[in-house]
Amino acid sequence: MIDLSKPRYDQSTYWGRLKHFSEITDPRNLLNTNAQIENAKSLVQDYKAGKFEIQSKADEEKLWKAKRLLDSTIHPDTGEKIFLPFRMAGFVPTNVLIVAGMLMPNPSTASIIFWQWTNQSINVAFNYFNANKTTEMNMTETATAYSMAVASSCTIAVGLSALLKRSQSRFTPSTFSMLSKAVPFAAVAAAGTANVVLMRRKELVDGIDVYNRKGELLGKSTAAGSAAVSQVAVSRVATAFPAVFLPGIVMSQLEKMTWIKRNPSAGIALNLLTITASLMAALPCAVAIFPQEATLKVSSLEPKLAKQLKEKGEDVVYFNRGL
Repeated sequence: MIDLSKPRYDQSTYWGRLKHFSEITDPRNLLNTNAQIENAKSLVQDYKAGKFEIQSKADEEKLWKAKRLLDSTIHPDTGEKIFLPFRMAGFVPTNVLIVAGMLMPNPSTASIIFWQWTNQSINVAFNYFNANKTTEMNMTETATAYSMAVASSCTIAVGLSALLKRSQSRFTPSTFSMLSKAVPFAAVAAAGTANVVLMRRKELVDGIDVYNRKGELLGKSTAAGSAAVSQVAVSRVATAFPAVFLPGIVMSQLEKMTWIKRNPSAGIALNLLTITASLMAALPCAVAIFPQEATLKVSSLEPKLAKQLKEKGEDVVYFNRGL
């Protein structure tokens, strides 16, 4: 009997989570049609109702394929399809050109602001559509958080770039070049963390739903909300490091090659390829740092809720941390 309430791979290990999220974030999932999604829903429902029986290995693989399609498309809290461009499978395609823009050499202030605004706007959308949905923000709260996230990101990026330019004389050319490549990462990491916190601030204030092992609702917890937001923030920074930092290092070496100098278009293509590969590798590795269904000991919750749950014999709570 296959338990479709859980991922196929063991989520208590990093390797199991990595295999799971490698499937969920695969951009090929975006090619599935609405008809295929509905067929996957029907197959899973038929299996749960006993109308579909596994007779062979092929049947088992067919069921897991349907489960994988739904996991990459359906939000676990709402049961609704995540808006297409902002499913996690769309993270790499939507970010490749943005990262390329942020890594352009000697950017003007206008260029820095434009690419940071674009990047944080996309991040806001991903954070919004993939957040824990048991505590939602209204449109006014979302608009306020978006404005603050974009303003903070642009301020951080422009400030770091200006600081580096003023300090150029203190560094050797090679050190300055290395630091120039680090600025986009530092800006993206700091602004990305602010973005997650601002867009999911309500989870920190009002808490999120927590459940027991049976999936029964136990209440709302701000401690769980804090854990969810902090874990997603760490994942975002871990995604940004190789995606923003490594392509610049790789391209600085490739650009020394004669055939790259003679074929600028090839250099552009290689740059995009390097960024794509970095994002493809970084995203599942970063998201897999923590399980999506996170846990907290009851003793770690706020005192009032912890006392209530201990009286009921609960020792651990479960919650969706979001992605």
